[in-house]
Amino acid sequence: MELSRLSLSENHFFSTPIPRSSISHRLPTLLSLCTNSRRRRGLCSASNSDTLVAATGKKRNEDDNDLKTWMHKNGLPPCKVVLKDKPSLDDSHKPIHYVAASEDLQVGLSTAANMGLGPVQNKAELLTTNKFSELACLALYLMYEKKQGKKSFWYPYIRELDRQRGRGQLAVESPLLWSESELEYLAGSPLKDEILKRIEGIRKEYNELDTVWFMSGSLFQQYPYDLPTEAFPFEIFKQAFAAVQSCVVHLQNVSLARRFALVPLGPPLLSYCSNCKAMLSAVDGAVELVVDRPYKAGDPIVVWCGPQPNTKLLTNYGFVDEDNSNDRLIVEAALSTEDPQYQDKRMVAQRNGKLSIQTFYVYAGKEREAVSDMIPYLRLGYVTDPSEMQSVISSQGPVCPMSPCMERAVLDQLADYFNTRLAAYPTTLAEDESMLTDGSLNPKRRVATQLVRLEKKMLHACLQATTDFINQLPDHSVSPCPAPYAPSIK
Repeated sequence: MELSRLSLSENHFFSTPIPRSSISHRLPTLLSLCTNSRRRRGLCSASNSDTLVAATGKKRNEDDNDLKTWMHKNGLPPCKVVLKDKPSLDDSHKPIHYVAASEDLQVGLSTAANMGLGPVQNKAELLTTNKFSELACLALYLMYEKKQGKKSFWYPYIRELDRQRGRGQLAVESPLLWSESELEYLAGSPLKDEILKRIEGIRKEYNELDTVWFMSGSLFQQYPYDLPTEAFPFEIFKQAFAAVQSCVVHLQNVSLARRFALVPLGPPLLSYCSNCKAMLSAVDGAVELVVDRPYKAGDPIVVWCGPQPNTKLLTNYGFVDEDNSNDRLIVEAALSTEDPQYQDKRMVAQRNGKLSIQTFYVYAGKEREAVSDMIPYLRLGYVTDPSEMQSVISSQGPVCPMSPCMERAVLDQLADYFNTRLAAYPTTLAEDESMLTDGSLNPKRRVATQLVRLEKKMLHACLQATTDFINQLPDHSVSPCPAPYAPSIK
């Protein structure tokens, strides 16, 4: 549906930009937080001092003011959204909130939201060490902000993020926070190893916290607390990292230094959607969202999550999108460096836009095209005769079939590869589909099963495409060519 931009009038549902003169008493805007060091406020989770993501579902004495009321008190005009509850999948945790339309909304509605950007003062100083990411910088700063409790200007927003517990729209935490037994739900998927590597990366950043804290004293001087690693154990830092990751916005129309932002009425209160066109953009010191579809009162407001595969959606936001056109598998192929003709083959590969170690992306619904792209590259690795190699070098374009036995060898290697990947999963595709019909299925198990099911569907489609190519061979009795330097595939 084509987007249309309407002027900010009575139909806006967040807020108009706040005048710079009112900064000291109102919610900071994007530009003021980037330039005004007197109002460097953190925006992450919580209200007690020992966790960033609340560890229990115990009822606490909370202010009557919710997030939206707090925003109205600090400059948010009347708006046409409400915060609604979605029951938690765990009875020990509070319901999560989400932003919904308070009345019918039309396509093209242009909206703006006051926002806070994470700490940027001396951020370059922190990041030039190559030991600390922007998300880790935000997590550390916000953990210190959390220690101020109700004294923090951002306490209502911090409390709201604590309620969310880093949970996305399916009320499931990022796998970064799953137990070892829960990570087994991802057995067979490359995501399991990626999560473990990501956790180790977070641990390395945690081990650098004290160094960063000393290096950027001007950023942390207002917090008279112990060294970071003494004040916060690793598990709390990991929770903070996951919480920031679940709600950070990659803004459009800003410099790279300002791309990461935390928006009070943004994610995870806004639902992510991979097939919509609405996105958050910085406009004149505010965040603007142009809705791409009509909404009925009570409908959750959705925003584009960017071209992310489901592995990223699950890691960052705790959900899987069944209709994600950006979902993909990764296949890595590499020419053998022991091949006497390696340099010639490397040159031919580069001439055709490929590398000696080539990554192929298999997108959902485009598996046959991906297999067709892999075959010429694999053929190159099977060339052994020097005269054939000279023919390949002198020709233009991708490597064409050289012989029936080579073609059979290439296709057999691909079929074996896809079968091996499918065999690595402890369950079959049919078993996954049956499991998902169980309404009482553990929420983490459900979202993990959704992910591996979609991976298996892509692998089965790749295997079917390979089988179709094998069936097109003129002579099925031909034995595959020997391949002393066959490319590796992983």
